[in-house]
Amino acid sequence: MSTETHRLTITELASCSDSAVLRVSGELDQSCEEYFLRTLGASVEAGHRHLVLDVTALMFCDSRGLNCLLAVRWLLARREGRLLLAGAGRRLSEMLTLTGSTELLPAHRTVGQALQTLPADQRPLWPPREP
Repeated sequence: MSTETHRLTITELASCSDSAVLRVSGELDQSCEEYFLRTLGASVEAGHRHLVLDVTALMFCDSRGLNCLLAVRWLLARREGRLLLAGAGRRLSEMLTLTGSTELLPAHRTVGQALQTLPADQRPLWPPREP
């Protein structure tokens, strides 16, 4: 499943009943925040308590984008879940560090490493099998 605006694309890469891995590509800023929150909110409403965001292809994220990430993290925490980032680039990593958000939004080098921090019975198959 892939949905997009002209500047942001969110694609589900893998999922199970408790978790989903989503690729976030493009730019996360004020123009895309409603779409981002609606799309990730739908994933949470579908029962996913843990979300791993593959942000390798996220080219831009400003303070509004960071607020979106923190809002999703808050929503998941209320459901005893977690938001994990995988593949954060230099700019996003620096923003997380400068804002003191690294503990709230743990960043891992790869999706596989992020998934390893979740209980084994709550992880989707990774890497996903080809259809």
